[in-house]
Amino acid sequence: MWERLKYYGELIKFEHTIFALPFALASVVILMKDWPKAEKIYLILLALVSARAAGMVFNRWLDKTFDEKNPRTSSWPHVTGLVKDWELKILLVLFLGLFLVACYLINKLAFYLSPVVIVLLFLYPLAKRFIYYPHLVLGLVYLLIPVAVDVALNETVSKEALLLGVAMAFWVAGFDILYSLQDYAFDLKMGLKSIPVRFGIKRALHIAKAFHLITFFSLVGIGFLYPEAGWFYFLGLSLLALFLVYEHSLISEKDLSKINKAFFTVNGFISIIYFLIVLLDKLVF
Repeated sequence: MWERLKYYGELIKFEHTIFALPFALASVVILMKDWPKAEKIYLILLALVSARAAGMVFNRWLDKTFDEKNPRTSSWPHVTGLVKDWELKILLVLFLGLFLVACYLINKLAFYLSPVVIVLLFLYPLAKRFIYYPHLVLGLVYLLIPVAVDVALNETVSKEALLLGVAMAFWVAGFDILYSLQDYAFDLKMGLKSIPVRFGIKRALHIAKAFHLITFFSLVGIGFLYPEAGWFYFLGLSLLALFLVYEHSLISEKDLSKINKAFFTVNGFISIIYFLIVLLDKLVF
């Protein structure tokens, strides 16, 4: 049983949830009017984790023929047969079910809006077959996280939630461009679309930087909209900016060897740092 769970964890890259969870918790701190009950926070996190897992499983099932041919992905569990196709279908139904139940228990508005999330989750792996901007489709998924938190906590959508959504959307779209550079040659060969395929590696790196500039200035804007943001919030953003600069310094047109470090390590720190900035600003400063 533990071995099966290990394979499932590898399949959905469970460790990548570290990117989204701290930003989601930061959204809770910024958007809450009073401290929510632990049950409400649990349901928000359950909805987030199960939705992401469902999207990953659908991605693996849909892309299996490509993953079999890609050297980077040819050893993944669903390709080698360690996870069967029927297991993928069961996992997809399970995670979608958990997501819908969590939304139903949060409130009616969250439940009524849940199909929008599901549609976008399913559009992302399809997008690279038709458009050169699948990264922006993924960004739309993450734009909905602060919006969903606002719906869960307040049954409304505020300017703060939308601006947080923009920050998350371009943060994720930017590092998804960097991540896609690993498959640049393969995507060209297979006819799959992405910003690097459309514009080349050099211009794609510039676009990723521009996306992350939008993220940074959106977070600065939050500081002016969020009445409890103080000097510590803006000081913390300067540290976050350094991490963004460092992330991009790791990758160049001639050297893509540190993509994993930029994608996994630095992005994880960026998300955690922002949550700590918001939390400490709320509780201490």
